[in-house]
Amino acid sequence: MKSFGRINLLLLLAVVALAVAPLALGLGSGEEPFTGADALAEEAIVADHPDYEPWFSSIYEPPSGEIESALFALQAALGAGFLGYYFGVARTRQRLRDERTAGGDPAAD
Repeated sequence: MKSFGRINLLLLLAVVALAVAPLALGLGSGEEPFTGADALAEEAIVADHPDYEPWFSSIYEPPSGEIESALFALQAALGAGFLGYYFGVARTRQRLRDERTAGGDPAAD
């Protein structure tokens, strides 16, 4: 196995370990041990100011937490796909510019 293959394998194992370790070690507490920052902030605000009224409500409230998580994952996947596409195009354009410049093409940028 080439060295970059070993490095990729080690990185993959590290990511898996970071994802599985909190679940395996039972970290977190309460009914929903890994709630998001929004829920924790709302709990803190209500605890400090029980009469607090939000200024506005959500445009769309998903019917369950699973659907909310799925929509968040979809949003993250679309963003990652867009960034990956952008960086791939930018890298290819730069590589083509470098090849034209190295070839001595006078019409190059």
